[in-house]
Amino acid sequence: AEPTPTGLQLASSMAATRACLVALVVALTFLFMEGRVTAEPTSAGSLVQRRREMGSLLRRLNKPPIASIQSPDGDVIDCVHISKQPAFDHPLLKNHTIQMRPSYNPRGMHHDSNITTHAITQIWHQNGMCPENTIPIRRTKEEDLLRASSIRRFGKKMPRSIPHLNPTNDTDTPNILRGHQHAVASAQYDKCYGTKSTFNLWKPWIARGNDFSLTQFWITGGSYNGNSLNTIEAGWQVYPNLYSDSNTRLFIYWTRDAYQSTGCYNLLCSGFIQTSNQITIGGSISPMSTYGGTQYDIDILVWKDQAGGNWWLQVGGDYVGYWPSSIFSYLADSASTVMWGGEVFSPDAGQTSTHMGSGHFPNEGFGKASHIKNIQVVDSSNCLNPPSDVGLITEQNNCYNVQSDTYGDWGTYIYYGGPGNNHNCP
Repeated sequence: AEPTPTGLQLASSMAATRACLVALVVALTFLFMEGRVTAEPTSAGSLVQRRREMGSLLRRLNKPPIASIQSPDGDVIDCVHISKQPAFDHPLLKNHTIQMRPSYNPRGMHHDSNITTHAITQIWHQNGMCPENTIPIRRTKEEDLLRASSIRRFGKKMPRSIPHLNPTNDTDTPNILRGHQHAVASAQYDKCYGTKSTFNLWKPWIARGNDFSLTQFWITGGSYNGNSLNTIEAGWQVYPNLYSDSNTRLFIYWTRDAYQSTGCYNLLCSGFIQTSNQITIGGSISPMSTYGGTQYDIDILVWKDQAGGNWWLQVGGDYVGYWPSSIFSYLADSASTVMWGGEVFSPDAGQTSTHMGSGHFPNEGFGKASHIKNIQVVDSSNCLNPPSDVGLITEQNNCYNVQSDTYGDWGTYIYYGGPGNNHNCP
């Protein structure tokens, strides 16, 4: 007969079993979380590799600062020497000489003498400023990478995320913009060299964790055919998955291959060269407009400096920096299309309730619907003029819509936006 185990032996065996089960649950939880980050089959080797990739990316993005500022919104702003910024990791910019100011400003600013410069207020300014010869960079943290669907795509838009000039509900292209909805105005040119507009500032409600809502302009050349699309983009956005909060933030973007592999948001890859020590690209903006209350705007201008060929960004009265023409193909010469308006993205099935702009439709008008006014484009003579033959693009105008007109001090303007899901937009 087999010996009967004692109570002490049974207790010891059960304790060992529980310890193994706890260790197994912890291991499986870790593997599950890592699997969410990588979106790939996970093994011990791939986990080690992914950690190594995360560490390498954080070292590339977070250059050694001269000073650091803790922002009240939770951001850490690193003041990095201007010559050490991420732009110079780009192979085409290794020996680039920084241009500190544009050679020429565009002429013909809309009602130049009557417009007061719109000063931008960023929350981190409350706790300090970066010294001369440095630029402020929002520090990327490990948790930012953990929220990303993959390390390789961190800070990048999904391919084919720009509105087409033809109706996107065409049955031949039903999946081109899956998840993206737009309400924009557009204008086409033989050659265009920039745009300026005044953006109404809002804090749209974000319904789902991976959704974003933005307002911007797109300066583009090339096309999706052959992945030759070049874009320069600037505006404001609310994007919790990228920034970990629902603050309205200044952003930029660029690509030269239709979002396939080049380009990124803000300074999350090499390319854009910043010169200002005042403005953090990707930093929170305040204050925001309120429904039926005080309205706040910000001026953004991007134009091609014809002396140096660089595409300069000006926010309010500040020269922020530039995209060197050498990082582009089509935009090395000029643009052919400019668009202005809003975009909402939701990767999940079904119509999202994420707001675009104020979350109200254009017909509600000033103080209730979001607007972009004083829309102008830069011509070959470096002059700003109202756009011609403005077209309007929406995918589902019962969800988000856009209207355009011209009037007095507002020049060419649009009202745009909407609430997303509603009884007319299932």
